[in-house]
Parts: sequence; C-alpha cells; structure tokens
Amino acid sequence: MIRRRTLALDRFATFVAGLVLLALGAAAVAWWGGWLQQLWSRTPDELTLRTASDVLSASWWPATAVVGGVVLGLLALWWLAAHRTHRSTGPVRLDGSGPGGQLLLVGTAAVSAAAGQLAEARGVRNAKGRFGRDRGQLVADLQAVVDPAADLDAVADEADRALADLAVVLGRPDVVARVRLVVAQDSRPERRVE
Repeated sequence: MIRRRTLALDRFATFVAGLVLLALGAAAVAWWGGWLQQLWSRTPDELTLRTASDVLSASWWPATAVVGGVVLGLLALWWLAAHRTHRSTGPVRLDGSGPGGQLLLVGTAAVSAAAGQLAEARGVRNAKGRFGRDRGQLVADLQAVVDPAADLDAVADEADRALADLAVVLGRPDVVARVRLVVAQDSRPERRVE
C-alpha cells in the first residue's frame, strides 16, 4: 500500500523538479541569447571549470560531500521503503470488540475458504484468494481460472454466493470484494470426482 501522503509528496517533488528544470532551461536559453546579461549584470560571458576545480580543492569539500551523500542515501532508502507495496494485512478487528477484549479474524483464511468454495463451481479449474489493503481499503480479492466452455453466468452466480458468505464471515461492511475470472487458454476437459 502506498499512502496518499507519499503520493502527494511524489507529485509535489515532481512538480518542484519540473519547475527547477524549466527555470534552468529558460536561463540557459536566456544566457545563450544574451538576454540574461540585461537581467543580471554579473552574468559571465563564458563558463569555465576553474570555479568547479576551486570548490573541489577546498578544505570543506570532502566533509560536505560525505554529509550530502549520507543524506541523499537516507532519502533514497526512505523513498524506496515508502513505495514498497505490502498488500497483506494481519488479523482484522470484528464488530463486537470492546473494552473487555477484541474479536479478531485472520482475513486470509476466510478469503481462502471463499476461493475454495468458488473452486468447487462447475467450469472453474482453480481459484485463489488474497486479503489485504489497497490504498487504505481492505480488499478481498478472488481470482478463478475457468474453462473456455464454462457458463460464465453460472460461475458469476457462484462467485456472488462465495462473496455473500465471505461478507457474513467477515462481518465488516468496509471490505471491498473483487473477483477476476481468467479464461483458460486450452480446452482440456474438466475432471471432477463425484
């Protein structure tokens, strides 16, 4: 889950970087055209590397480079950690929890049971489920592989039944359910033991 705050910070940083690049590009064009001299009287006529070599030979440069590198490295690690997607979630709190105790449910087990129920439907080869957070919202995600000749209306009805049972088990109206049906590419016959 990438938090909204992280997305907002990304957008802001991208906007600032865009403005800086736009300003540098406009300054380069103005310097090349000679217009920058009219705005800033100390504009150099040509750029040399002498100033850069003076900075690199200064006594304060090594310490500044180390501190800058450490700060940039820590910012990079924070940025990577903030963008790590972790969709799974631990036990969720159920209605009825109070000061005397908490009722917790492992959502992955409930979603796996719903996937098992869906896998029993005629025309479904297999099904799997995940339970986690997506942009701050609890999501029960089922995916089923169906035969090409399967009756998709019947499979959809079975998916609705599995989700209805899952909603009863979870008892949380804030959980969003998502079902994805993937049609198998080959048309091997369905094997079912009765």
